[in-house]
Amino acid sequence: MKNTKVSAVRAKREFAEILGRVASGSESFTIVRRGKPVAVLSPTALREGLQSVKGWLDNDDPFFRELDKIIKGRRKQKARRVRLSAS
Repeated sequence: MKNTKVSAVRAKREFAEILGRVASGSESFTIVRRGKPVAVLSPTALREGLQSVKGWLDNDDPFFRELDKIIKGRRKQKARRVRLSAS
């Protein structure tokens, strides 16, 4: 996974773009202030989700089929690539 350093000012200005790139799971960002790292923005680990909860719904409940469709659709989407200027 690629890790990109970005200034705090630039991170604030381009937050939506940076967040989209992180959400795609292919990139993380180290946010720096005056050249020193202050934060890391990285993708979260995938969870089992609601299907791992037992006893609330039957395994064949239509809810799970719809949930699977949503998850599969999200994996097909790719983050928009915008070239960030070097800081």
